[in-house]
Amino acid sequence: METSIILPPDYRPSEDEEYMNEYQVEYFRQKLLNWKKDLIEQSKDTLDDLRQGGLNQPDDIDRASMETDKAIDLRTKDRIRKLIGKINDALQRIEDKEYGYCEETGEPIGIARLEARPIATLSVEAQERHERMEKTYDDDAI
Repeated sequence: METSIILPPDYRPSEDEEYMNEYQVEYFRQKLLNWKKDLIEQSKDTLDDLRQGGLNQPDDIDRASMETDKAIDLRTKDRIRKLIGKINDALQRIEDKEYGYCEETGEPIGIARLEARPIATLSVEAQERHERMEKTYDDDAI
């Protein structure tokens, strides 16, 4: 999406303005792009750490410790990969003009929720309903 919208440096979305106006959309687009950039940098650091071998340590305890560290790094990298996928999905919703609206109800997700979790796809109410359903099914499995 080529954008010609320039946000004021101190712009913050507000409940007082029209929901998902061009400034709000651009604000969240930039927020998502910056988050993605930071995650990619973090991911590169994790990859560099993983490439630094060292599993041929003579001491079994040192080797076990390094293997544990590498397993944690791999989990972190996987979490980052999944989060980048969700960010890309949110950016696509911006392109499709669906960003900021609950995928279940079509109602606004809300500025505060999007500030806290810019990749949110459900309103607070829909998310709570979803979590209650999951808990109900989890409790049934016990």
